[in-house]
Amino acid sequence: MPTPLSSIRVRALVTALLAAAFCAQALATLRPHVPLLLAATVVSLAVEGVLYRWHRGVLSAFAKSHADITVRHVLRDLLLVVALLRLGEQHRETLYTPLVAGLLAFYALHCAIQALSVLVRRTRTPAVVTRNIDASALRLSAAPPLLLRRPGHRLLVFGLPATAGLLTTAATDDPRCAALGVALSLGLALLGLYDLVVRLLPSRRPAGERETLDWLDAWLAEYRPTVGLYFSGGASSAYQANMWLEPLAGLDGRPLIVLRERFMVQKIGPTDVPILCLPKVSTLMRLEESSLQALIHPSNSGKTSQVLRIPTLKHTFVNHGESDKLSSCNPYAKAYDEVWVAGPAARERYAQAEVGVEDKDVVEIGRPQLDAVAPYEGAPTGARTTVLYAPTWEGWDGNPGNTSVIGAGENLVRALLADPGVRLLYKPHPLTGSVDPRAGAADLRIRELIRAANRERTGERPRETGELALRTKELDRLTTTDARAGADQVERMMLQSAPEPGRADAVAAATAAWEEAYWASLPEGEHQVVTDVRPALYACFDRADLLISDVSSVISDFLASGKPYAVANTSGLAEDVFRKAFPTVRAATVLTPDAAGMPDLLDAVRHPEKDELAKARAELKRHLLGPDEPTSQVRFNDAVRALCSAAREHRARMAERLAAETATEIPDQRRSATPPQPARPA
Repeated sequence: MPTPLSSIRVRALVTALLAAAFCAQALATLRPHVPLLLAATVVSLAVEGVLYRWHRGVLSAFAKSHADITVRHVLRDLLLVVALLRLGEQHRETLYTPLVAGLLAFYALHCAIQALSVLVRRTRTPAVVTRNIDASALRLSAAPPLLLRRPGHRLLVFGLPATAGLLTTAATDDPRCAALGVALSLGLALLGLYDLVVRLLPSRRPAGERETLDWLDAWLAEYRPTVGLYFSGGASSAYQANMWLEPLAGLDGRPLIVLRERFMVQKIGPTDVPILCLPKVSTLMRLEESSLQALIHPSNSGKTSQVLRIPTLKHTFVNHGESDKLSSCNPYAKAYDEVWVAGPAARERYAQAEVGVEDKDVVEIGRPQLDAVAPYEGAPTGARTTVLYAPTWEGWDGNPGNTSVIGAGENLVRALLADPGVRLLYKPHPLTGSVDPRAGAADLRIRELIRAANRERTGERPRETGELALRTKELDRLTTTDARAGADQVERMMLQSAPEPGRADAVAAATAAWEEAYWASLPEGEHQVVTDVRPALYACFDRADLLISDVSSVISDFLASGKPYAVANTSGLAEDVFRKAFPTVRAATVLTPDAAGMPDLLDAVRHPEKDELAKARAELKRHLLGPDEPTSQVRFNDAVRALCSAAREHRARMAERLAAETATEIPDQRRSATPPQPARPA
């Protein structure tokens, strides 16, 4: 990975090389000197290609200083034309006049293409973005070629024949080369212009906003959604919604996913549930007239307040994990009609936090995502004890107890790697290092420790059968859309239409097959750094005999397995105070930053009779996650039905009240509108 300093030096070198090439081209034009002219022009074109491929930041700096690609390209061709004029006799001016006119026409076409490209882009920015919905009625089509939407690339490619022709004429003194090059550039520009003009025809452009909103109303009336998952956030927060996709798909009724950011449509994981992205508040408000009854919120965001204004909907906050962190008791939760938690512990947490959430509004539903987590089956049966180290990230508040990566991570990993009977799975939080650079640096050092340990660990690798590649290909086929790099929102809506029946079951089966092939492809004793989307965290739970983590939702979720777990105490608190402050630590082994207790912990995992916390884990599991029966998915479904029923009752009461108010207002209005009668004569 290049350092910032080396990157700056490379950019400075490339910029200086481009400037030198233009200076050399100008000098060769004034002298004139054909070899220098050829060399300087070729170098400048090559540097342009390097900039567009690897150094886009330099291009932005050029544009800010009014030296964008158009200015540079015009200057390059202008110098070539001047050089041709200086190389020939006086009569050459008349000869090259048509070439100059052709170049001017080419640049005029370039400006026209850019203007039409902007218009096409606007027509292809839909008011509603969909996925898993048949939106063919909106006249969806493939996006224009990427070259027509990028002015810099387009000018380089379309203008290259003209530049090459001028260069060839300078070298051969044959004006036909320049004429041919200019003609080719004009032809390419005319083809691009024609492509964009056709796309602006009424029959070819996608539906406008009014037509799209009418289609949305019709689709909502036909699909009749009952419950939705509402989500808004940044690109890195999509995991908060993705963890609720399977529970949502397993609900009775007709679920829906409602998003607010266009980019988030592609961040949502594989699912068959229809997805609607409604960027504008005015479009969002159309849900008020739909059959939608309840919205589930896995996170808070600035745009949450907008949807809470819809009076016909009931709202519940489910959070994206259960932990002892203060973020699990955000005062914003009181804005919802209900707050759904896993078990009694979270109910008590809200009561103690006194953030305005009333106990009657708290509903215990368990954690539906954890129903498939494999239960504890006793001591490790293989030659290795698999330990999952899954620290959380550093958080926003700078609390040293948030993550163990900085203060204890390396010590914990060294202690684990020192035991020859341990196989380590290291799965850091995706946001590690995003706030505190020390966390990112410690994460890199931990990875290097693991790589070094693997170099010293010998063992037979499984025979390569191609099974993993086959399973990966099948899973990718089911979960990804075969869209080209230049696909825009409209084209993706066309490709990501209503799913084929049974796709969700096929994805589940393919995922299970992939996980089996993945673990089978790895050497039994090799340590692993798990950072990709696959395997998922819960798949690592099933492989682990022990979890080491921080105070986070990870330990709450791991408790569903009933397996031993440990928590690193980097808060600076004494152990008894630490346990009291964080109830999820009650059944954990508490590790100090120096990892001194690691040998005893591993011994208890390998010999369950020495495990003094087994009973405490079972009790804490019930306290945090609720009872095993009925399952969390059943309780989740029951809670959704109850909330939807409350929404229907509320809607009926409001309709009755409105009808009553209307009935009393109309006669009064009629009486007030009756003109006074003239008095009769006595």
